[in-house]
Amino acid sequence: MPKVEIRTEGCTDMSLEQCRQGRTACLTAAGGAAAFEPPTLSWIQVDGGPWIYHGLTCGPPTTITLPGAGGGTVTIEPPPVPTLAQIQTAFRELPFSKPSISVEPKGMKTLKNLKTFYAADWPDNSGLQPGEISKPVKLLSWTIDFKVAAQDYRYDFGDGTTSEWTTSTGGSYPEGDVTHTYKGTGDMDIKVDARLTGEYRVNGGPWQDIATTADLQDEPVDTLQVLGTKTRLVSDEG
Repeated sequence: MPKVEIRTEGCTDMSLEQCRQGRTACLTAAGGAAAFEPPTLSWIQVDGGPWIYHGLTCGPPTTITLPGAGGGTVTIEPPPVPTLAQIQTAFRELPFSKPSISVEPKGMKTLKNLKTFYAADWPDNSGLQPGEISKPVKLLSWTIDFKVAAQDYRYDFGDGTTSEWTTSTGGSYPEGDVTHTYKGTGDMDIKVDARLTGEYRVNGGPWQDIATTADLQDEPVDTLQVLGTKTRLVSDEG
């Protein structure tokens, strides 16, 4: 019996006509997204020879027809499938960005007893943030993509108080809905904590709820200076 090696790859490049047609065919064969197995490309190697393209199947192939006359058929052991727990762990380990907090009035200064407005700002860097899709992650023999979404935020005002967890990214005066009024003066170390969630897909298949949360740690801290107000009497005489 010849020694047969097989290599598979999810058909994730939908710019290829072959992959687009394969995805449509696999959806039709499955009767809908619930039972859909994404198109998979396969290559085989017989007795250490060259790799030979074997074709496209819905999900990993279960049998391989050997090339040549009378080559016969080989049954393929299915590759191990990552569990949801493994996929969730891979999501939480992604290289996420971390939001910073912005304040209005500008200049990181505000006044005692003045309503101050806060917003969560995501940096323009290489880290993942809400609305972005990760680079493909290899997990066992599968390719996993992650789509990141914000779950909620909590604003730390630096005076011992925080907001409740909220889906709001805040805003500026007068529409901003994350506000705080300081009762005392001094330097306040402020920040915004974020929790992320999202969706995943396996080998280019349909998006599914990741059903977990990445609780970001060590978000940047800024110092807000809260100043006092002074009053003085002004004569009404000319």
